[in-house]
Amino acid sequence: MQLTSQQFESKDVKVQLLLAGGYQYTVYLKSDAPVLHSLLTTIVARAYNQESAAHSLFQVPINEGYSALCFSSDRLVGLVTEPPIWVQQIEEIKPPSIDILNSNYIQIENFLSPKEYEQLINYVLKKESDFIATSTSTKEQDYRRSMVLYSFPEFAELIVKRIQEIITDVISKLGLPSFVISQIESQLTAHNDGNYYKIHNDNGSPETATRELTYIYYFNKQPKAFSGGELIIYDSKIENNFYVNAESYKKVEPLNNSIVFFLSRYMHEVRPVICPSKAFANSRFTINGWVRR
Repeated sequence: MQLTSQQFESKDVKVQLLLAGGYQYTVYLKSDAPVLHSLLTTIVARAYNQESAAHSLFQVPINEGYSALCFSSDRLVGLVTEPPIWVQQIEEIKPPSIDILNSNYIQIENFLSPKEYEQLINYVLKKESDFIATSTSTKEQDYRRSMVLYSFPEFAELIVKRIQEIITDVISKLGLPSFVISQIESQLTAHNDGNYYKIHNDNGSPETATRELTYIYYFNKQPKAFSGGELIIYDSKIENNFYVNAESYKKVEPLNNSIVFFLSRYMHEVRPVICPSKAFANSRFTINGWVRR
């Protein structure tokens, strides 16, 4: 907020200082005296909890300059001026703006060839009994519901190879500085009826801190027999030197045979899946993982 005082020809002003504890002092100041402007500004700034109301020391000359009245600005309760001096507000008080950092992602369709895609579908359906329930590193209950397959070497190798072929371009398009890749992780997940993953990020712990990019490859049987399961990627803001999610977000549809890349620090979630048949074969399948620096 900016303040401006009405302009007067310089003249004497009788100023009654009202201080905490019921104390009052009367001084005479010139209407254009800097100390008078500071007194008025302090009153208005504190009324709106502005930073400029921080404590300071006032030294007001009295007795024709032979003495000085000293007091801390936080003791100043009010002023009575004669003739009146008005302080005019020229802007409304507005809360400090919070910069929203837009989230970015890349979605590439037809990531695997038709033959590779069919082989992957057949492979997964034969592995149904090997899937286990997912969990989170914090062991929190009811935060994530899905099934996961950690060992699928043939297709893990295929996905990693395909990612390595395009990762330099992906990093560039996401606006990241280039970095040396130490590892590309992968797991295979199945989301069926009522499954979800609540809001989280992928590099918020010491063991995951080197994850730079998250990827999700979507695939499912045709015709698609589920709905929901959208990926929600939240925009970010910085609070207390930490990235946190903003209210705004991007919604990514789980398109069959497509892959999505985004920064692992982004807060994101998986909306609940609706699969009326509840059949494993009709699940929302993904191969997902992380690119580590």
